[in-house]
Amino acid sequence: MTRLTLRSRTATVLGVATALSLTLAACSGSSGSAAGEDGGSVVWSTWGTPEELGRFEEFNADFMKRHTDIRVKLEPVASYDDYHSKLLSQLTSDTAPDVFYIGDDRLGQFVDAGVLLPLSDRMGSEESKTKPEDFYPGIFGAAESDGEIYAAPNDTNPDALWYDKVALEAAGIAEDPAELAAKDAWTTDAYLAMNDKLAAAGLTGSMFWNYWATHYSWISAQGGAAYADDGTFVAAEDPTTVEAVDTLARYFQEGTFAVADTMPEGAGADTMFLTHKAGFFAQGRYTIGTVRSAGEEDSYDIVRWPTPDGKAAPTGVAASYLAINPDASDVDAAFTFWTEFLSAEGQSFRLRGGGNAVPSIKGADEVVLEDGYPEHAQTFLDMRDIGFANYPAEAVVPGLATDISSLMLTLYEGKSDTPTTLGAAAGLVAEKTAK
Repeated sequence: MTRLTLRSRTATVLGVATALSLTLAACSGSSGSAAGEDGGSVVWSTWGTPEELGRFEEFNADFMKRHTDIRVKLEPVASYDDYHSKLLSQLTSDTAPDVFYIGDDRLGQFVDAGVLLPLSDRMGSEESKTKPEDFYPGIFGAAESDGEIYAAPNDTNPDALWYDKVALEAAGIAEDPAELAAKDAWTTDAYLAMNDKLAAAGLTGSMFWNYWATHYSWISAQGGAAYADDGTFVAAEDPTTVEAVDTLARYFQEGTFAVADTMPEGAGADTMFLTHKAGFFAQGRYTIGTVRSAGEEDSYDIVRWPTPDGKAAPTGVAASYLAINPDASDVDAAFTFWTEFLSAEGQSFRLRGGGNAVPSIKGADEVVLEDGYPEHAQTFLDMRDIGFANYPAEAVVPGLATDISSLMLTLYEGKSDTPTTLGAAAGLVAEKTAK
């Protein structure tokens, strides 16, 4: 699942062509709408692009060939913005689909509401193709609560720093970021120096989307902390974090860094990157399709986020999650579909052939490396292995991640300062988590 459909890109409509749109109101996990007379049924729902939905239908067909007693029906939803409120309403009215996607910015709300089937025992059973230990632990995030697992990531997308070799050369930059990273020499100073040269050449240094993974990846990469283990927002109290955010803000305020969400139509981030007017762009594996569509894929590669000492550090990993309705019409059939969809074989099936995401489970990494693009594609896997999902304390509160991003935007635009912004974020977290 592309992370384009997970980020809050200023209320972008995410997904489905009108011909493929079906409202969630038509879904019913208990209606048996996809059932044959002699077997179980699984109705499942997600958002997505037409290309993604086509691949899902292929998976459905393959699944039903192997499980002739289970009928599967996909009922997609056009808008990510409407998806979760409708789904939560249907879960409380017993009309929800049997299996469904949940975005990483909404997952904690569903776990906290107690409307998801506990999965730990089933995942550990003989029928499971998805043992808990098969997944990378940092990406469970809010899916795990009090030792119980309520959902698992379908796939992931670490935000790597895509870089444009043409733009770097135009700015007089001879060093290759990925080669520096391979020597543990990809330092924050080296990265910022490259951005300074790009700006001096009249180019944009780096472009970032304004969402949780940008703020917290930068903080983590610089050795700071946003949240304590107990869920307290500590960024405002940690000197390393304050210094890191102050640097990030200064580069935005000076115009060397750009907020992709606010770039003008006709000169958006993709356009800037494909016309060699920006050096770096923080995005996931789905960017492969963007650069290939322009026919200039050889001009681009990826590198992890820079750190003070040049060594790799954990950064944010965007994800969507798959959960099961506890009132599914056939829970056993629903789990069979769930575990095969998320298995190494299932993820390989869905992501093969230039897919737009990175597997969340061990045993499927070949789909990222299969065609050798980008040159340093292994970086996606390395970032996933040590990365983290959004903090559960933030993900459990509806709208909190968006509210914090709004505060950060005022900082990036120079309308606030770092201590004030982080202090306001701390107050917001304390207020909303208390409720």
